[in-house]
Amino acid sequence: MKLYIDADACPVKDEAVKVAVRHNMPIIFVSNSWMRLDDHPLVERIVVSEGPDEADDWIVENIQKDDIVITSDIPLAARAMEKEGRALRPNGKAFTDDNIGMALAMRELNQELRETGEIKGYNPGFTQRDRSDFLQALENEIQLIKRQ
Repeated sequence: MKLYIDADACPVKDEAVKVAVRHNMPIIFVSNSWMRLDDHPLVERIVVSEGPDEADDWIVENIQKDDIVITSDIPLAARAMEKEGRALRPNGKAFTDDNIGMALAMRELNQELRETGEIKGYNPGFTQRDRSDFLQALENEIQLIKRQ
């Protein structure tokens, strides 16, 4: 079991490392540029070429059953799940078989509405509660995998 982080815009890098180290779980940060991270033997950095979906493609090529990806990218989550991986948002909300289809549809709808000017892009701020929910959700997901 490994933990993959879609790292370029991930707000919970430190929290992910904390949980991964507690479980002696390899954690792989995938990004388009080098970033400063903990120097821990379980932490690996992968820097991919610039370009759309390069990090996503690398994660999907390497993820295996029951590996976990942390991402806000709904298409990446769907692709990881197709390979029997698991996906969590940085706020702790899990992507599941029951909600991924609706998440993809809403993403498409919102993109179309933004393009036509009917809505403006808005991302709510990331809160301490989101951080706490993420820690709990990641811990629960790892425990669930270990029990299976």
